[in-house]
Amino acid sequence: MFMMLQLFLLFLTTTITITITVTTSQNISYPHFQNFNVKQTIEETKLNHTQIPKQPLPTKIEERSEKRKLKLLHRDKVTTFTTSNDHRTRFNARLNRDSKRVAALLRRLNVSAVREPNYKSNAFGSDVVSGMEEGSGEYFVRIGIGSPPRNQYVVIDSGSDIVWVQCQPCTQCYHQSDPVFNPSDSSSFAGVSCGSSICSRVDNAGCHEGRCRYEVSYGDGSYTKGTLALETVTIGRTMIRNVAIGCGHRNQGMFIGAAGLMGLGGGSMSFVAQLGGQTGGAFSYCLVSRGTSSFGSLEFGREGVPIGAAWVPLLHNPRASSFYYVGLLGLGVGGVKVPISEDVFRLNELGDGGVVMDTGTAVTRLPSLAYNAFRDDFIAQTTNLPRASGVSIFDTCYDLFGFVSVRVPTVSFYFSGGPVLTLPAKNFLIPVDDVGTFCFAFAPSTSALSIIGNIQQEGIEISVDGANGFVGFGPNVC
Repeated sequence: MFMMLQLFLLFLTTTITITITVTTSQNISYPHFQNFNVKQTIEETKLNHTQIPKQPLPTKIEERSEKRKLKLLHRDKVTTFTTSNDHRTRFNARLNRDSKRVAALLRRLNVSAVREPNYKSNAFGSDVVSGMEEGSGEYFVRIGIGSPPRNQYVVIDSGSDIVWVQCQPCTQCYHQSDPVFNPSDSSSFAGVSCGSSICSRVDNAGCHEGRCRYEVSYGDGSYTKGTLALETVTIGRTMIRNVAIGCGHRNQGMFIGAAGLMGLGGGSMSFVAQLGGQTGGAFSYCLVSRGTSSFGSLEFGREGVPIGAAWVPLLHNPRASSFYYVGLLGLGVGGVKVPISEDVFRLNELGDGGVVMDTGTAVTRLPSLAYNAFRDDFIAQTTNLPRASGVSIFDTCYDLFGFVSVRVPTVSFYFSGGPVLTLPAKNFLIPVDDVGTFCFAFAPSTSALSIIGNIQQEGIEISVDGANGFVGFGPNVC
């Protein structure tokens, strides 16, 4: 009888497969359902490690384009970063980090009495690696520090500004996969004086023996402390001189494996801001999907911004200049907009609420009022699927053991200005183990802040034009 039921459910599946749908009209009629390949998604939970990518010698044909882009990697693709082959173990660790990340963001915004549940012009760039194992960073790029360049993995973070790496001599350093950077081996390393204009731009700057000192705390117990310096950074095939970086001599936290962090936020000390006219204030990234063998990418400059993207205005919050806020008007399930007041997503005059795009948060968080309505509509359109018990922060899960594919409703974001982003099914139904338990990859929050996490961003090219105040989606995928 059970087998007959499964065959009947499979018969109900459609042949429509949706990847990324971005439109600039809210009157569009979407296919209400898409086919979700359960078997393939479970297969992708198996680790497929990638060795640390070498920097190939440029050829005349590829030099112009390749020098502008870096590979973006998910942490579970790098052997030296991963300690467990079990998907459930890695997944639980990721959710634990994610809760700490969200709590840290809320503290930075001075959101009081909110606790995240403690659950068990020339373009140049780099590939991006995604991280599911130890460390607060999920996605990584490999860059060169110093002269000659020493290759290092660094976390990319759209929610912070400082660029830093661990440095010798190390008073307190965590384990990283590459040798710790030694400034004495670099001919381009230059300390920053206390009286310099660069030092004055650093929050909580100090002075020691005439040198500018910095200290950054990430709210989850992670921190870096050291001296500020000007150094050469190599991105792909492009050398950028006199980049202000933190040389961390005392570092602690969940950055295990990576040498440091590349802040891509909207503040004046971020890597994007420091590049200034070299990039026109623009960069684009594509976060590689979990489990695939491909790389994502991170590219700086207007040449890396695709033609045909759907653009959404960026909003400015004086209380959080590092964060990229976007105008979200609503959510959709099965091609129908969920009845949620737009006020739930609005950034108010005091800097409360709003919607942030964040590469460091995995699971999208929504205010409870919005989440409950969104979830209920999704459940109402998935009555054909067998339910499973909730897992960690997820209260809506399904037992898809034995299924090859199933029919699921579309899920969409309705942005201000008209664009509607319809997600592929693997961006909202994710495996929490390797035996067929899948969960709806959104979570409620008691805060008014909404966060669009990296699971929902995966596989979509996202462009940030900070100079003109827009973020773009598509049209490319990775």
